[in-house]
Amino acid sequence: MSIANYFTFIRIFISPIFLLVYLHHDYLEINPSVLPYVLLFLLGVSELSDAFDGYLARKYNQVTDFGKILDPMADSIARLSYFLTFTAEPVRLPLALIFIFVYRDSVVSTLRTICALKGFALAARTSGKIKAGIQAMAALIVLILMIPHSLGYLSSPDLQYICTWVVGIAGIYTAYSGVDYVYANRQYIAKLLSLHPAKP
Repeated sequence: MSIANYFTFIRIFISPIFLLVYLHHDYLEINPSVLPYVLLFLLGVSELSDAFDGYLARKYNQVTDFGKILDPMADSIARLSYFLTFTAEPVRLPLALIFIFVYRDSVVSTLRTICALKGFALAARTSGKIKAGIQAMAALIVLILMIPHSLGYLSSPDLQYICTWVVGIAGIYTAYSGVDYVYANRQYIAKLLSLHPAKP
């Protein structure tokens, strides 16, 4: 366990807290007008941990195979938690939209893991890093829009409409990044598909 991996675990730990605070803020006695700020704080800590774990791993030469697997897994858990949480009131994102994120991460993670087990790594793509930034920005915009909604300046239908468009744009780029990842690594994937199982 390196210090970078501890930052990664912070991201995993915050994800269910984000969901619970959003869904059960009344039980936690968090005022609806305060809720967006609490969620913004949790989002900020999560995204900062994402920046710090990579920086620290490179700075202190603590890049490990465990970290290479844990970091993208933590990213998926965190951002899928945000968007799945937003399917509930008051944002109410369409659940079908969220499956774009689920399918993309599932396909890429599965390919990456299988190829790693076979002894060759799939190269990371710039589009994947841009995707992460766009998803984080989309979640940030949703939380910012919750502020005027909590104060009565933005109606629920308008909040839902705008947020659906914002996250929809992130979904489109997410789908593109998945296609780009598979296409860029098509030779490795073809190699994986051509491998024959060892005879007993």
